[in-house]
Amino acid sequence: MPTSKKELRLYYKNLRKNLTPDQVEELSLAIANQVLQLPIWEKTYFHVFLPIEEQKEVDTEYILHLLSGKDKEIVISKSDFETRKMTHFLLTDNTKIKKNEYSIPEPINGLPVPSETIEVVFVPLLAFDLLGNRVGYGKGFYDKFLSECKPETIKIGLSFFKAETKIEDIFELDIQLDYCVTPWKIYQF
Repeated sequence: MPTSKKELRLYYKNLRKNLTPDQVEELSLAIANQVLQLPIWEKTYFHVFLPIEEQKEVDTEYILHLLSGKDKEIVISKSDFETRKMTHFLLTDNTKIKKNEYSIPEPINGLPVPSETIEVVFVPLLAFDLLGNRVGYGKGFYDKFLSECKPETIKIGLSFFKAETKIEDIFELDIQLDYCVTPWKIYQF
């Protein structure tokens, strides 16, 4: 079984590639239903990633519906690949979204929201372990972003697959999750 970030990245990219669009939809809906069980609903500012369809990421549209149904402030981001920083914007009815050169849907403009304001972050990932460590695409965008949030910000990974026992090569700067939601189970760290 793969245990290094590099091996896990490849392994899970392949697993995701083999999911059908129907499976992605079904599993994403199951994840959204699990999210309802989390103790996060007294919070106001929720950061949600918009999925890269080509990478078969968890479709967060169902979570967006939950949040808007509960009148939450929804925050989405734009990534700067030169500085590896993310800037955050309030998602409103007027927000225009366009895919960047990496097929990431991003807001073109909007009301900026500082990282410190965000109370809950839904984090994309490829794999995670029983300790709350995660493997992303390796660019460090989320570790940088999460380090700018308040320490009490709730970090929730979303995964189609179950936890690995342990990811071997974790760095000090890697930020651990508080929860990871899968279609069948919520892991709490």
